[in-house]
Amino acid sequence: MAVPKLNASAATLTKNRTENSITPISGMCATCIDGCIGMCEIGKSAYRGHEVIYPQPFGIITAASEKKFPVDLSHFTILGTTVGAHGIEAESDKAIFSNVSTETSIGKKKDIRLRMPLVIPGLGSTNIAKNNWEGIATGAAIAGIVLTVGENVCGMDEKLEISNGKVKHSPDLEHRVALYRKWQRDGYGAIVVQANVEDTNLGVLEYAISELDVDAVELKWGQGAKNIGGEVKISDLKKAQMLKERGYVVLPDPTDNEIIDAFKKGVFTEFERHSRVGMVDEDEFVQRVTQLREHGARHVFLKTGAYRPIDLARAVKFSSTAGIDLLTVDAAGGGTGMSPWRMMNEWGIPPVELYSLLFRYVDRIASKGKHVPDIAIAGGFAFEDQIFKGLALGAPYFKLIGMARAPLAAAMVGKTIGKRIEDSQIPAYIHRFGSSIEEIFVTATELKKVFKEKFEEIPPGGLGLYTYVERLKQGLMQIMAGSRKFALKHIERDDIASLGLDASRISGIRYIMEVDREEAEKLLE
Repeated sequence: MAVPKLNASAATLTKNRTENSITPISGMCATCIDGCIGMCEIGKSAYRGHEVIYPQPFGIITAASEKKFPVDLSHFTILGTTVGAHGIEAESDKAIFSNVSTETSIGKKKDIRLRMPLVIPGLGSTNIAKNNWEGIATGAAIAGIVLTVGENVCGMDEKLEISNGKVKHSPDLEHRVALYRKWQRDGYGAIVVQANVEDTNLGVLEYAISELDVDAVELKWGQGAKNIGGEVKISDLKKAQMLKERGYVVLPDPTDNEIIDAFKKGVFTEFERHSRVGMVDEDEFVQRVTQLREHGARHVFLKTGAYRPIDLARAVKFSSTAGIDLLTVDAAGGGTGMSPWRMMNEWGIPPVELYSLLFRYVDRIASKGKHVPDIAIAGGFAFEDQIFKGLALGAPYFKLIGMARAPLAAAMVGKTIGKRIEDSQIPAYIHRFGSSIEEIFVTATELKKVFKEKFEEIPPGGLGLYTYVERLKQGLMQIMAGSRKFALKHIERDDIASLGLDASRISGIRYIMEVDREEAEKLLE
């Protein structure tokens, strides 16, 4: 198994001097020489200290783990068949991939309709999310998938109005919700507002429900990228002071005169804003869910991260007890914001192991006749084959796949193309497809037919995200047709097989050489 060279990474803008000769246990150069200027992570830490904990440059990148886990989704294969069809007549003229349905409905009342089994979970107060929200919200709404406004958006809003310690008006949150709704089609999709400890103290969810008519809210225990609260960097002194006044942990102290003097001299250029970790208690959790429903929330979700197995069991049990609509479980290794780099690589339960434990726990409560919330899983998903495998791993309980970095990448590319078209600087790689929005984005003709004159208002970032989701949709339809599953509800664990004994042992998915063994031997007799 390849050893990641975590002492040298693009994420921390570092590199080893002896790039082809690395000590595996430490990631250091095999020979560390006196006189080196310190390009590696240790060297850079010698003069920039805690700044090197985080992926850089902050605000214009997303980052995810470089660690290679022993088992991942590539250790499973999708099975096809030559007979029958589920969800459509078993006739060749009807069982074609274009007749596959990727639509689904979630929630206790199954009243949230989606065109694809996707949720973009928790894009919050980081610059990369805020600067690309126009494309993300527009594309997600047009595609008919769930979009979650992540933690700390209100707390970071410089124009936030607070009354008696609670949110009175947040222009940023209002804008994010309104933009998604503007582009929603035929009632598909949903905009969700998430809350962490600071958001709860500010009354963010109550504000979203009462003032913004948000139907779905999400409580957050954590995420897969890190096992602490959310973090961002602040390059403006007044904003750092404002956030400290609002109750956030801000480092170094932006009210200390010596720190202020050092910042103004350019000794450092960014403050760190940290969120607090929550303390989970079953009675308090159930009470909080009840409060939100009484306040008018139609749907209450929970998102948790790659914590210890007992914490996953808590999430499943508490969600069942409280009647949660959707439980999102985020595996280790992913991330869109400012997660500590070593932490992102070296903490938490990896995806396949986490999903397998989750299936086991959910199946256990289902066998007892208890409420089973719809389940979404997240952690590095990017393509249609991974979507299919993820749903199959936890069938019939896993309903949605959470994707953040990939949709964000699509939105950013769309935005960049739009700028290049405006500036008449289209790269040759893209120019071969044309020189206008209509020529370059393959879904433009379809969307112009739907939106008519309003098409011109769709931001290029939204076109990028929508076009990416459409690719995922057709790809998923083709895979499902090959497995003879013409609706999502027909996907089963038996639709995939393990390619190795370790993958089979962890997941409970049959090893490929054992699949259909009894049936095949009986047939051959």
